[in-house]
Amino acid sequence: MGGWAIAVHGGAGVDPNLPMERQEQAKQLLTRCLNLGISALRSDLAAIDVVELVVRELEADPFFNSGRGSALTAKGTVEMEASIMDGPNRRCGAVSGLTTVKNPVSLARLVMDKSPHSYLAFSGAEDFARQQGVEVVDNEYFITEDNVGMLKLAKEANTILFDYRIPLGLESCSAGVESPLVMNGLPIRVYAPETVGCVVVDSQGRCAAATSTGGLMNKMTGRIGDSPLIGAGTYACNLCGVSCTGEGEAIIRGTLAREVAAVMEYKGLGLQDAVDFVIKERLDDGKAGLIAVSNKGEVAYGFNCMGMFRGCATEDGFMEVEIWE
Repeated sequence: MGGWAIAVHGGAGVDPNLPMERQEQAKQLLTRCLNLGISALRSDLAAIDVVELVVRELEADPFFNSGRGSALTAKGTVEMEASIMDGPNRRCGAVSGLTTVKNPVSLARLVMDKSPHSYLAFSGAEDFARQQGVEVVDNEYFITEDNVGMLKLAKEANTILFDYRIPLGLESCSAGVESPLVMNGLPIRVYAPETVGCVVVDSQGRCAAATSTGGLMNKMTGRIGDSPLIGAGTYACNLCGVSCTGEGEAIIRGTLAREVAAVMEYKGLGLQDAVDFVIKERLDDGKAGLIAVSNKGEVAYGFNCMGMFRGCATEDGFMEVEIWE
């Protein structure tokens, strides 16, 4: 074993014109979350506890799209989803369609620990939250003024927005101005910060992963993305932990997170080679990114779009927080 390692992300695909002030805000948030995780790992907290702790911190900050600050549905409400997975014995929990649960990732953890199931959604998940006594708030808590404005823009353009954080004009963003991305037949004119996630390997070589999101701006109510789907947006096993971000439908089709573990196991690839292979070979025309750790204390990331909000640290003192290549 090579010691502990941690990585966090705040979304893949970043507008190259993102103001420096916003870039610094993102880096400060990722740095704060990394330091929180580092402190927990130095205190010998288990990997599964660290990923929950860090993602809770990300959910509490409205900068990225999870918890407070989540994207709005076409009806102007918030429907959140999250998942968590513990590498040893591949235990997992997931939730979708949450409207009042303050920290979706912690409800996913309770599904894993306190229920006979792996996945609860909508009214069943809300009922379970109340049975477990988790903190709930009004839906308005999650809604920000910025998101209300971006939903209006999305409706005017009849568009699903990935990057609802940068109101620079729908025609000015990064995901290929000359050839806009299309998802489910609708143009995606903006593409940047969204899903958050964390992967950790602790000092005992145990891997864990967690992912949380509000989904797409102007999404249909009831839409479920990759983030709560084990094997797609989140996966952990005895070899590695993976959290994905990007075009959910493409990530689902490619079972992206599980593929990293699969090529490590069946092709014998190392962590970074596995990440590179999956990003290149399993996304087809989709745009996405992911972070990963291995049971050897390695950390890796990959993306095929313009930048990814990310940070990582290892027990030997290495630490970085980056946005661009």
